[in-house]
Amino acid sequence: MSEIVSAAMIVIGDEILSGRTKDRNIGHLADVLTAIGIDLKEVRIVADEEDAIVEAVNALRARNDYVFTTGGIGPTHDDITADSISAAFGVACWYDDRAYAMLEANYAERGLDFTEARMRMARMPEGATHIDNPISLAPGFRIGNVHVMAGVPAIFQAMLDNVVPTLKGGAKLLSAAVHCPYGEGTIGGPLGEIQKRHPDTIIGSYPKYQDGSFWTELVIRARDRAKLDAATAEVQAMVDAIAVRT
Repeated sequence: MSEIVSAAMIVIGDEILSGRTKDRNIGHLADVLTAIGIDLKEVRIVADEEDAIVEAVNALRARNDYVFTTGGIGPTHDDITADSISAAFGVACWYDDRAYAMLEANYAERGLDFTEARMRMARMPEGATHIDNPISLAPGFRIGNVHVMAGVPAIFQAMLDNVVPTLKGGAKLLSAAVHCPYGEGTIGGPLGEIQKRHPDTIIGSYPKYQDGSFWTELVIRARDRAKLDAATAEVQAMVDAIAVRT
């Protein structure tokens, strides 16, 4: 069985925490990583504050194979992600020659001034490599195991498409679902016992409410098909046994 590969995500921006902007990147990243066998273990949302970004980056990069950040790499004064990532790695933040030349040429072609604000988008940590941006050109960057990308969903998704081929996938989680017409209060005890007997599986219960009735969707996940099937069979047997008693 291939190894387990883990990832974490840091969403950067006061606008997310204030509710002015609704995040659309977490779910997309989770879907993409799940598809290639990478477990998204944790997501943090932090303000546009260097200390908060540095703490989150250093904590998460130390215990995960990959870290992905979104937000804070634009042209305005509060776009401080590049400076913060540089501080986290203890390196200088400077104008990347390739990014600078690329952006300067692009604005010239469009008849726009290459202002100091626009120049900011060419700054990245010393030693970083580009993550190409096919939509608005200003690149993200990669340093160590940290991938730094834009917060605008369309741009983030395009950047992520370029990152995915460089990632090492792991053992994919398989899943099965069992419909349970009973609430969690009825199944909680026996379901917990099943989980204890199948420690290599993850059994989740998700309450539902429909047409005036409560029911529960039971989802079993495992990386081994035989272990998944064995746990699923026990969960189904539990539900069937409750039906007989009632």
